[in-house]
Amino acid sequence: MIIKVCGMRDAQNIREVETLKPTMMGFICWEGSSRNVAEAPAHLPSCIRVGVFVNPTPDYVRRKVNQLKLNRIQLHGNESPQLCQELIAITGLPVIKAISVRKKEDIEQYRQYRGIADLILFDTKCKTVGGSGELFDWDILEAYDGDIPFLLAGGIGLQDANRVRQFQHSQFIGVDLNSRFELRQGVKDVTSLKHFINKIRE
Repeated sequence: MIIKVCGMRDAQNIREVETLKPTMMGFICWEGSSRNVAEAPAHLPSCIRVGVFVNPTPDYVRRKVNQLKLNRIQLHGNESPQLCQELIAITGLPVIKAISVRKKEDIEQYRQYRGIADLILFDTKCKTVGGSGELFDWDILEAYDGDIPFLLAGGIGLQDANRVRQFQHSQFIGVDLNSRFELRQGVKDVTSLKHFINKIRE
């Protein structure tokens, strides 16, 4: 199972989380977030580094890819399929497209990214752009009939480990962890993360 730990910013915390061997770490590259990474941390992890963007310009993405040595791009806004394709072309990196869901009909947004995004991230629809700490009803994902693998996001915490293990869908391949594991914004509780990851990997 893919474990993506998002909202990383502090070099020492990155080193500590890295010892848990997550598959990916996410760096938020959006000035509207309190977890925004304005400057490259003094330490970057050896795992897959994902830059999380919200309706970015291509020049901004190119700059952050170089600054943070990114391996993937995650788009968390209202990016068009055309912008996704442009970013893939100029960076050579695969795209994770986040889709905010509250009801079954929201899932249908994925269709416009078929053949473009190599991963979908289903997150809770909220007033903010992610990081709400709120869960959505995973049962509605029964309606997802796409062929793009997906990650679950949105308020997943230590108490949800068993629920994640029991969740079944042919395209479900991992989880995105953020606000429910924070000591403060941008700094993760390594002990809680360790317990969760160990539970998931049992």
